[in-house]
Amino acid sequence: MLIPIQGVLSKDEVLQFRQKLDAAEWQDGLKTAGTLARSVKRNLQLADGSPLAVELGNFILRKLGNNPLFVSAALPNRIYPPKFNYYADGGTYGAHVDSAVMAVPGGNVSVRSDLSATLFLAEPDEYEGGELQVEGPFGIQAVKLAAGDMVLYPSSSLHQVTPVTAGARVASFFWIQSMVQNDSSRVLLFDLDQSIQGITPALAADDPRLLKLTGVYHNLLRQWAVT
Repeated sequence: MLIPIQGVLSKDEVLQFRQKLDAAEWQDGLKTAGTLARSVKRNLQLADGSPLAVELGNFILRKLGNNPLFVSAALPNRIYPPKFNYYADGGTYGAHVDSAVMAVPGGNVSVRSDLSATLFLAEPDEYEGGELQVEGPFGIQAVKLAAGDMVLYPSSSLHQVTPVTAGARVASFFWIQSMVQNDSSRVLLFDLDQSIQGITPALAADDPRLLKLTGVYHNLLRQWAVT
């Protein structure tokens, strides 16, 4: 299931990000590619742990911590520090599946990749190509969102970034270990939570129907969550 999240960053925040990223020192993305990925990956990335990557990544994490839709959809337990990439001049990342477990640089912590996230930092009309294509049970879905918007999708999905034939595609990407590992269970909880939020304004806080639905949500979460 693909879940778009609008306005993770405001337009002013995107502009501030881009001013810093456009002046940044980028390195070949192959430096962080695995054995199979080396044959299909062609992009640039900020160095892991660089002061700019840490600064911008921490800003993103603070924003996400206050984003109800992200919390509802991801039920985050751990988040891999956000990374940043740049695609231009035919840059692409062919079909691949993200690694299941990733060691966080500079620490003894690993993150199981349940969900992948791409936060777009360039407007769609700034570049040609560069769609994120995610293969799911109903075929391939192409994603190209406005700057500041983000998409969540299962890390187990086969996905790719199509070649950028003009302009530049700038984005942040990272992975989330959810409290609920099973994707179908997590989607069910998300749908239930969104339904509860949708009917809450029309009901009194002590309405038995609302209390019962909320209880069902938390009892399911209590059954499935691993922290």
